[in-house]
Amino acid sequence: MLQAEWLVAKVRNSEIYAQNLYAAMCNREFIQNDVWAQLKGEPRWRCSWRSAGGIISDMREEGDYMDWYCSGIRHEDGTEQDQYVSESTVTDEIRADLLRLGWRVLDQDE
Repeated sequence: MLQAEWLVAKVRNSEIYAQNLYAAMCNREFIQNDVWAQLKGEPRWRCSWRSAGGIISDMREEGDYMDWYCSGIRHEDGTEQDQYVSESTVTDEIRADLLRLGWRVLDQDE
């Protein structure tokens, strides 16, 4: 992810996108979007909430994992945080961008 300039730019330019990517990584599994990898069921990649926050902080080149940790707790006060999603939620935009990187988000029951 860190080498995909277009993705890093999206994370740096939008706090909402950054939070949505963080949430999508939390306690989810990913598999390469490759027929052979999917048939074998590997390699899979997992990410903890702490690691996801660290990845986003690294991409934004500011703060640390705590700036994102538990950011999915909704705030409905008219701020941009209204567009934050809870941890493990994958928005359509994030799903499409990860697929563009070559990774498929596994459903919870896979």
